[in-house]
Amino acid sequence: MRVLAAWLLSVLAAAPLRSAVVPVEVTIASEASTGTVPPGFAGLSYEVSAVLPTPDGRYYFRPDNAGLIGLFHSLGVENLRIGGNTSDRNVRELPKKEDLDQLFGFARAAGVKVIYCLRLHDGDPAADAATAKYLMDQYGALVDCFSIGQEPSAYPVGPETRPKENRMGASVEKFPYSTYRDEWRRFAQVIIAAVPNVRFGGPSVHKNAEWTNQFMADFGTGWHVALVTAHLYPGGAAATVPTDEIARDWMLSSHFTEVCERLYRGMAPHLGGVPYRLEETNSYYNGGRHGASDTFTAALWGLDYLYWWAEHGAAGINFHTGDGVSVGNQLHVPAYGVFTTRPDGYEIRPLAYALKAFSLAGHGPLLPAVVQAPPEANLSAYAVRSNDRLTVTVINRTHDKDARDLAVALKPGSEWTAAEAVFLRDADGVAAVSGVTLGEVPIDVHGGWAGHWQNLAPNSDAGGFSISLPAASAVVIRLRKR
Repeated sequence: MRVLAAWLLSVLAAAPLRSAVVPVEVTIASEASTGTVPPGFAGLSYEVSAVLPTPDGRYYFRPDNAGLIGLFHSLGVENLRIGGNTSDRNVRELPKKEDLDQLFGFARAAGVKVIYCLRLHDGDPAADAATAKYLMDQYGALVDCFSIGQEPSAYPVGPETRPKENRMGASVEKFPYSTYRDEWRRFAQVIIAAVPNVRFGGPSVHKNAEWTNQFMADFGTGWHVALVTAHLYPGGAAATVPTDEIARDWMLSSHFTEVCERLYRGMAPHLGGVPYRLEETNSYYNGGRHGASDTFTAALWGLDYLYWWAEHGAAGINFHTGDGVSVGNQLHVPAYGVFTTRPDGYEIRPLAYALKAFSLAGHGPLLPAVVQAPPEANLSAYAVRSNDRLTVTVINRTHDKDARDLAVALKPGSEWTAAEAVFLRDADGVAAVSGVTLGEVPIDVHGGWAGHWQNLAPNSDAGGFSISLPAASAVVIRLRKR
């Protein structure tokens, strides 16, 4: 203990005069598990319009799109959800068999399973049944499940009077669950008759545990429901946030976490053993908030968000993204995009770095990471045990002008004697829209990453490892037994 205290004092003495370094201790407990990172956890969500060919007949999702396939592999994307408003109430055109063949050819090449949304609003159950039958007959092993309807709680009731920038939430949603229940049952009966081995997910509503609980009470048994699907944009409508700075602060504070906790606590007791997934999620809806969703803030928030939901038992989460998302019945390039297409490859957005950093831990049980830190240390820590390796991720969310660097004393247990680390950071801070690096290098336009792992010397006397973690950054530490 004296050695640890002496080390912390030396770190404090070497710190710049502008702010003191905050000492923290992270201890990994190996005797219990707080959850798991299962296969298929990390996913992306796209509008169904992305499945359609361009006017020149070219497909985004196609089996020979080597660049996109490589990017999915690089970021660790293992699940692909197809839906969005263009699959349901804002539909203009639905995919044909040849379009679906391209999509599932891509899915096979990319190694992902697909959640596919069928139209409910003004839809045709026979047409949905035909689509489900074709996909299960041809690509059943690649189908995760089908949802029926996109955010039905937000369907319009009568003439649309809600502002286009805020059409979700209890204060503006008027569509009754009872109507949805009767329509879902009618559609499901037709689909089940045509496809006896169909798997459903539902109810696919935003931040609404009440609908989820009623759906499970009505359809959780005997209706082929294999997955509870929820949507969540913790920040709500992008346009209603007063300033970009506030939007960034919310993403890195307890504000977003409290929203997640309310949804989780509301629906967790009613799942009945059925797994659940956030099949559509991101920071703010309506394409995100410029100045927040497209900044380095998203990298830190997204990394923490992935781990938070893994610790709370989710089967996975799918960040909504694409070259265009539906906003007010029009497609717009989203601020919250993970990446977007450019002529020479892809523009890698900050949120992509969250997925990449998360993928470095692999799959496995989450071990308790016990943090001892003063209140001003706004950090989180997670540990994943994967075979003979332990990966610890520590995220320093402090980011204002008085933000403190952290002196992290990592205590993983005496068996872990070798360690290497990569840092996630941006030299220009949380408001930067470019310049993100992981392991001192960016992800290139083709999804390639060759980050530099830094060897960490063990503390011979105190045990464990010492890491200096600057404000607004994260570190991924990979530990091995010698």
